[in-house]
Amino acid sequence: MAADNNVTWLTQEAFDRRTAELEQLTGEGRYEIAKKIEAAREEGDLKENGGYHAAKEEQGKIEARIRVLTELLRHAVVGDVQDDDGVVEPGILVTAKIMGEESVFLLGSREIVADGSDLDVYSEKSPLGLAINGMKVGESTTYTAPNGKAISVEIVKIATYSG
Repeated sequence: MAADNNVTWLTQEAFDRRTAELEQLTGEGRYEIAKKIEAAREEGDLKENGGYHAAKEEQGKIEARIRVLTELLRHAVVGDVQDDDGVVEPGILVTAKIMGEESVFLLGSREIVADGSDLDVYSEKSPLGLAINGMKVGESTTYTAPNGKAISVEIVKIATYSG
């Protein structure tokens, strides 16, 4: 999986949730925004029509999300929730000391986490994710942040993520 940077690990539940979101956006979502744009067009002068410009901006956001979801789902590897086998890997909840500060986060894709969750998520492709993937509790390492700073990290605890 590490060889292909486009691959994202998802639980079946996350894959189903994002598939349903994509279906909603490409069906009802597109239909509703087209109706809003048409209604705003009928109001007249498009240069000063705030409703029209807002609807066009919303349409752009919908189309961007559709592209993101399409790419995500095309390259997703679907699997069961990772069991806590003592190794940091995508889909695992990690407690780590990062520069001495304890932090709890999910290693993987933001798309795994339910909408509205405030759980921090670090991609396994991020500098932190690349540094800790495969480590065990008690192990520590240092990685280079994008700003060039050396960051120390120690794995304190890992657990199965239950969503």
